[in-house]
Amino acid sequence: MDIKERIGIRLKELRKQTGLSQERFAFECELDRTYIASIEQGKRNVSIANIEKISKALNISVADFFNSKLFD
Repeated sequence: MDIKERIGIRLKELRKQTGLSQERFAFECELDRTYIASIEQGKRNVSIANIEKISKALNISVADFFNSKLFD
């Protein structure tokens, strides 16, 4: 599994924990819903700036975003 797929899985996992739809989550991140969907599908090479926006919307640090066995 490549890094894009692992980031997508992690994002979906964390977003679902918040109970937010992709649309609402995208609004919170100030990103497009289709962009969030593409990340979750492992199709996007996400910039670190957008990882930071995503982490802030999840109320976690970037380090916590990557604190998963997916990234071991």
